[in-house]
Amino acid sequence: MPVSFIPVHNHAVKKSAPRPSAVNQSPWSASREKSRQLKREAVILAAARAFRERGYHNTSLEDVATALNVTKPTIYYYVANKEEILFECFRAGLDQIKSVFGELGASKQCARAKLLMLIRHYGGAIAGEFGWCMVRAEDQDLSPAMSGRIRALKSEIDQRIRNLIKEGIKDGSVQPCDPKMTAFAIAGALNWISHWYHKDASLNPAEVGEAFGQVFENTLTPR
Repeated sequence: MPVSFIPVHNHAVKKSAPRPSAVNQSPWSASREKSRQLKREAVILAAARAFRERGYHNTSLEDVATALNVTKPTIYYYVANKEEILFECFRAGLDQIKSVFGELGASKQCARAKLLMLIRHYGGAIAGEFGWCMVRAEDQDLSPAMSGRIRALKSEIDQRIRNLIKEGIKDGSVQPCDPKMTAFAIAGALNWISHWYHKDASLNPAEVGEAFGQVFENTLTPR
């Protein structure tokens, strides 16, 4: 996504707290007392999985309801329509990247180290449950208003990456380069994870993010 994500060595990615439960059991069948927020997150997660497996246009809200063992009208209590649920899937994934922003702001490390931290979170998010939606949401014939919201959120990540590259060039921790093109290269490589990564792969999402951090450390470090 053009954006459109200490030294990395021996640094494990801190996994984001799971949004909806990773279990397949529906919160409706588990207890009637589950919170509305938990149930809404379960709807978003079930939809993200369905979109990844079937594609957005081949998935109906009936499919999502079936996965959760509820009726279709129940889904409308939590989302207005399928377009909104895709946006929420997109935002859920983006939130996993943005969760590191506070840590970046407080860090006293060089800009390259901060950028690598962001890359690791970005890679882990793309390999996660919401990765397909993060990368493919804007390609689904959405309304102009919804497309605009998605572009604005992507731009925020893009600017973070570019600014860290610029800071790294300034403090000498990043190899001199074109910040815009380098940001596109980073985002392009990370977004492509959604095309080849599968949950049964040998690496989990956090390990995928760590691997990409290692790759870009080698690329960005001054010669």
